[in-house]
Formats: sequence, C-alpha cells, structure tokens
Amino acid sequence: MTKSLPSVTIVRRIKAPPAKVYAALTKPELMMQWWGPDAGPTLSAEADVRPGGRFSVVFRLLNGEEHNPTGVYQEVIPEKKLVFTWEWPGMPERESLVTFLLEPFDGGTELTLIHEHLPDEAARKSHEEGWGGLLDKLPVFLGDLEWAT
Repeated sequence: MTKSLPSVTIVRRIKAPPAKVYAALTKPELMMQWWGPDAGPTLSAEADVRPGGRFSVVFRLLNGEEHNPTGVYQEVIPEKKLVFTWEWPGMPERESLVTFLLEPFDGGTELTLIHEHLPDEAARKSHEEGWGGLLDKLPVFLGDLEWAT
C-alpha cells in the first residue's frame, strides 16, 4: 500500500482580475514587493516563466531567518494556471509540487493554491501557515498596485 503524502489546498477570492493576480505571481519586480509569509522583506526574485524555466525567491522572516525556495515551472497557462516544483536548497529529497489555479468570477479572481507531495505532517503545517500568510498579503498588494489596462 502506497503512503499518501500530505498536501495543502487554500482557496481565496481576490478583488483583482486574473491578469493582475498572474502578474503578481510571475513578474520578479512585483514579487519583490510582496512575496513571503510575513512582513519581512523579499530580498530577491527570479522567474523564467515557461515550462522548464526556473524560479528563485529569497525572503527574510521577521525572526531573521532567510529562506530561498527554488523550482522549475512544469506547466504555464497565462492568467489561468502555474505549476512548479518547490525545492529547498540542500534538501532535494523534500521536493514538492505547487499549483496556482486562477478562475475569473464577477469582480475578481478565485485563486486556488495546491501544494502536494509534502514530506510529512510538520512540513504540511508549516507550508499551510506560510502560504496562508503569503496569500493574506496578496490582495493588499494588488489593491495598492496601479494597473494599466
């Protein structure tokens, strides 16, 4: 019998169009302004948004810890879907998979985040808290972001 690995699913409705949400998730200059699970700074962001392209984000938590998740884009459907591996440098055995699904609804975007193949329950809980904090920041950032149509 195969053991099922833990996963996290979070759904948020954001009052911003899918194009704006997608840009915040994929443009390094925008990611630099909000990415991270708490109010600590984002130190760097790189995103080569195409299948096989890599991303890397470095953020510092308010407690001073720095983290650098990296990964490879597996599937890219602009303004609809992003799938990428989630890797922690020096821990290849902990590679997992993140999916962002963007669905328009009247007045905004329903964002579904799915983080699969987490190694254990402690990692699931930690990532659920981290992604929750990050997704709490996204609508605030998008509300402050000027957007040219």
